Amino acid sequence: MTVIEMARELGKKIQQEESYILLNTAQKAVEDDEALQEKIAEFNMKRYELTQEITKADRDDAKIEELDKVVRELYDAATNHEKMLAYNAAQDDFNDMFEYVLHIIQMSAAGDDPDTIERPEQGGCSGDCSSCGGCG
Repeated sequence: MTVIEMARELGKKIQQEESYILLNTAQKAVEDDEALQEKIAEFNMKRYELTQEITKADRDDAKIEELDKVVRELYDAATNHEKMLAYNAAQDDFNDMFEYVLHIIQMSAAGDDPDTIERPEQGGCSGDCSSCGGCG
């Protein structure tokens, strides 16, 4: 089996991972929730209005302040919605798994033993490039 064939098999395995399945389920729940989609659309429209008002030469600071307040409220309503919270948690779990997979591949390409590569420590650059998966 070639490396490319193995990469395709890895892609299929990733799509079978629980975190991938949960992410897709959460994404579909967000997409299918009409009320949530309306909140997101309203947020985007008000954000656009705010941007337009800010860039006007004769801008109305009171209107900007009011639009900013509305945009924040809409953002909070959308991001604190239970389905968005579930989606974000699922996205975080998937990203964690996927970043570990990438780390194994990067470290293996650098010559490390794939069977002994551990999860990278969270928190950024330690300054020791010997254990790094790459700056990003």
